[in-house]
Amino acid sequence: MQTVHVGPVSFGGSKQLTLIAGPCAIEDESLTLRIAEGLKKITQELGCELIFKASYDKANRTSVTSFRGLGVERGLRVLERVNKEFELPIISDVHDVSQVEAAAQVLDILQIPAFLSRQTDLLVAAGKTGKPINLKKGQFLAPWDIEHGVKKIASTGNDQIVLTERGVTFGYNNLVTDMRSLVIMRNMGYPVVFDATHSVQLPGGAGGSSSGQREFVGALSRAAAATGIDGLFWEVHENPDQALCDGANSLPLSQVKSLLQQILEFDAIFKQTDGKKESQ
Repeated sequence: MQTVHVGPVSFGGSKQLTLIAGPCAIEDESLTLRIAEGLKKITQELGCELIFKASYDKANRTSVTSFRGLGVERGLRVLERVNKEFELPIISDVHDVSQVEAAAQVLDILQIPAFLSRQTDLLVAAGKTGKPINLKKGQFLAPWDIEHGVKKIASTGNDQIVLTERGVTFGYNNLVTDMRSLVIMRNMGYPVVFDATHSVQLPGGAGGSSSGQREFVGALSRAAAATGIDGLFWEVHENPDQALCDGANSLPLSQVKSLLQQILEFDAIFKQTDGKKESQ
């Protein structure tokens, strides 16, 4: 199993899972900082490693009028402040080759959005930065198909790759999660993250925007933890019903601690049992 290092945080092996969390998009600086502060406090109390996530630009929104974020320059400045003030590694999406260089100067790990998981030029450009890459499996891909994207990044000599499952298109504004995917992708030798909040998204389900079913985030997270995942991805907001992006599938910050504590208990049980098997 490849170990992937993101600043002081790592993925891989039999260690406790790492949480990637934050708001879908950067709505404003003060809100982003408050969420980062809240998540850091929670994860410190629970002894869980955290990578803060927020998008400076959501280029794949349903409608042309949908909120996209603050843009590359302003958004990266906010993320840089999160990194410096809270000493948290940060991750965000890169949607285009033109964004990669600027993003790599600020981010600790680059994320390839699921819709772009086959974009050769983007994957190669990201790989060439030498930064860790979180490659999200496309909603249109079987789990074994993501290996082609892995090879595109690895062709640059960069093997610091994390794979993320976020559900597969079922049709009619719905996604489904096949938990076998987590095992299949992990068997490729790279750490695997489960994106529970996007897995309950209903793409285009609200007409001009996506809807979601956040009430199922806990159940899917528990199921994923029981497979031995290396990381968990949650979108988190102070008030999801007022969020400008993906609110319907985001977790309220107030619920994160109790749910994360439960997930970490599932994670510990699996990894203790799995470790005993390996030592026999």
